[in-house]
Amino acid sequence: SCWTIWGWNAPATGRMSAERAVEVKLLDPRFGDEWPMPAYATEASAGMDLRAALDAPLVLEPGDAALVPRGIALHLGDPQLCAVVLPRSGLGHRHGIVLGNGTGLIDADYQGPLLISVWNRGHEAFTIQPGDRIAQVMVLPVVRVSLQVVDTFADSARGTGGFGHTGVR
Repeated sequence: SCWTIWGWNAPATGRMSAERAVEVKLLDPRFGDEWPMPAYATEASAGMDLRAALDAPLVLEPGDAALVPRGIALHLGDPQLCAVVLPRSGLGHRHGIVLGNGTGLIDADYQGPLLISVWNRGHEAFTIQPGDRIAQVMVLPVVRVSLQVVDTFADSARGTGGFGHTGVR
């Protein structure tokens, strides 16, 4: 089955309209029955939580990484959109559970299952239970560019200043 999870163009009321939708295939029957479907937690939430579609608890020892099935497949279908998978701040800060690839990118033409690369960068084992919220997904507009080779750039305030060039404070 497919389910619409996302709207686009927010009118002056701040509410999302359903002008655009993302197709979702349910790959795990627990979503919608045992576990809620992905949704924005508040009117101002930028991302939707992704839950672990595990059959049994997964213990991640310090330094371990694993691919955790999400139980859904997304199809954006619009080359002006992409989705990014981001870590959940609390898991990273409190337990050291972050994404193994930093940020996941879902292209508009991808239709396969979502797999979340999780990594325990912490100092203690951490157990992910079936249905735990382990990451979040955010749908973003894409701007495709062409590259223009130049010999020099126009001057800017930063110029070629690299890491830490503006000082400590």
